[in-house]
Amino acid sequence: MKNIRIIYLACVLLPVFFAGGCTDYLEEEADNVFTQEQIFSDNNLIESAIANLYGRVDWGQSFSNITSYTELDEAAYGWGAPSSTAQFFQNHWRIYEYGLMREMNIFLEGLYSDAAMNNRQLTEDMRRHYEGEVRFLRAWLYFNMCERLGGLPLIGDKVYEYEGESQIPKMYIARSTEEETYDYIISECNAVAEYFLADVDDPATNINAARATKWAALALKARAAIYAGSIAKYNIANNCLIQTSGLEVGIPEEKASKFYRIAYDAAREIIEGGKFRLYEQNSDKALNFYDLFVKKDSNPEVIWALDYIYPGKTHDWTNYNYASAVKSQDFANAVLPVLNLVEDFEYVDNRNGELKIRNGADYVYYDNPEDLFKDKDPRLWGTVIYPGASFRSTRIEYQAGILDKSSGSFRTVTGTPGQTDAQYGGVVTSINGPVANNDLYMNKTGFNVRKYVSENLDQGARGSDVWFIRFRYAEVLMIASEAALELGYTGEALDYINQIRDRAGISRLESMTIEDIQRERRVEFAFENHRWWDAKRFRIAHTIWNATDDARLYSLFPYKVYAPGEPEIDGKWVFEKTPCYMKTYPLYFDRMCYYNGIDDAWITANPLLKKNPFQ
Repeated sequence: MKNIRIIYLACVLLPVFFAGGCTDYLEEEADNVFTQEQIFSDNNLIESAIANLYGRVDWGQSFSNITSYTELDEAAYGWGAPSSTAQFFQNHWRIYEYGLMREMNIFLEGLYSDAAMNNRQLTEDMRRHYEGEVRFLRAWLYFNMCERLGGLPLIGDKVYEYEGESQIPKMYIARSTEEETYDYIISECNAVAEYFLADVDDPATNINAARATKWAALALKARAAIYAGSIAKYNIANNCLIQTSGLEVGIPEEKASKFYRIAYDAAREIIEGGKFRLYEQNSDKALNFYDLFVKKDSNPEVIWALDYIYPGKTHDWTNYNYASAVKSQDFANAVLPVLNLVEDFEYVDNRNGELKIRNGADYVYYDNPEDLFKDKDPRLWGTVIYPGASFRSTRIEYQAGILDKSSGSFRTVTGTPGQTDAQYGGVVTSINGPVANNDLYMNKTGFNVRKYVSENLDQGARGSDVWFIRFRYAEVLMIASEAALELGYTGEALDYINQIRDRAGISRLESMTIEDIQRERRVEFAFENHRWWDAKRFRIAHTIWNATDDARLYSLFPYKVYAPGEPEIDGKWVFEKTPCYMKTYPLYFDRMCYYNGIDDAWITANPLLKKNPFQ
């Protein structure tokens, strides 16, 4: 008998398209197991089964795995001792979720079971919506596995049952090619968008963008196609030919234009649909970018999100990432942005984002710490808390120590966080650090993360219900820009990327290359689970994280100058770029990591599976 698991999710997903309360669900035990007949005889249980599936499709960087944000070149982990792990491994963030896929297929089969057909409350419209949602989630699952493993066994709607040992070989399925797998994902998105969810086109009816819609399916189609196109082109163009003899891994170069066209058309359909637009609710460009990630009501940019609602489903991103001066509990400073990311944000009128901290052998002196960041891309303020920036109406001061020049040459004086000294007229080392030691919950890089961190102190204490955005309109514009560029429509490509730069408040591009796409995505989508996949699909990961000093992570340590005999610099602020204490070695990405390995246990269960390159 086929069984389905249920997790009750406190109204996070349930009452979006169809009426139905969930008060009683909160009193139930999680992970209950029901028969197919029980599920499809009761609409509330059908909704709960779907909620279970939505709750299990969270992979890569996520609020449920906060340290995942500190494994790349966006941030370092702030708790405890340094990490000596610098090399990525072939199984990094690997998933192989055919058990979950089986449950999805059991659900789809159940929608047409006798129990479902005899359920008079289950209308045909509802059945169509449910099928569309689960097929979308299944396509999302295939995509997440494909971007890690390459070509996959494609099982369609099949639910395999054990029929005796002699029948087991009939269940063996070989891997499809990587191209065929992307084709299948795209075809499922087409079916969902064109029929199953075709009349779900009003974002206002989709509370907090939590459920699949036609537009989410088109966004997944566009993302899958742009990934496939870039793999086909840059596997060759960047001299990184990784493929198997049967093309389970590797897409022929001549197929790139096919996928770029699909991505372009899907993105254009979303753009021309007019249902979404860039978030521009606040004239303050910096605050507007921050608000995009924490304001759910009437947010026109978000297409699909992992929603959280207190008290049923919350996360600790806010609690763990407050700066020390504004923390609500003992926790603070878990995910600490690094200087590498900060300097990739350009200036509003200068594309070189390198901070001006040295004038030859001497320092550059600033009246206030925040002056160092004057005229930086406003998205930096919306993403990162830097020295002198405000958060929760509090000025966040970072001070690593004092540069004492009273004896003629600079001498560095540091103290414990929060320590003052009357000789220096106040703070020696700020409560916010940064420090270079093993202290728990202390800042080690000179920055805090702002994106997705709520200013509501209660959300630190009780858990945050800020959503995690999976698809938003800015990505659609970036996909349209990239696909247009690759197809030779340079004018359109510039228009799409400049819409994002206009929203950010920085200079427009007059010409562009694929490197401009890569750089724009780096800053626009920081901490949104894009960096790893972009580096891999463009086949640049091994050149970015190459074990040299270029791949080393850096911190920024501010110091206040004490020079009583030199009034022109006394009391000024200077900055030191220093290797990140929490990352001992430069990052290293070996080419074997472009695809996860195929586990031996999987081959034992399915001998038709082929291993990936470098295994």
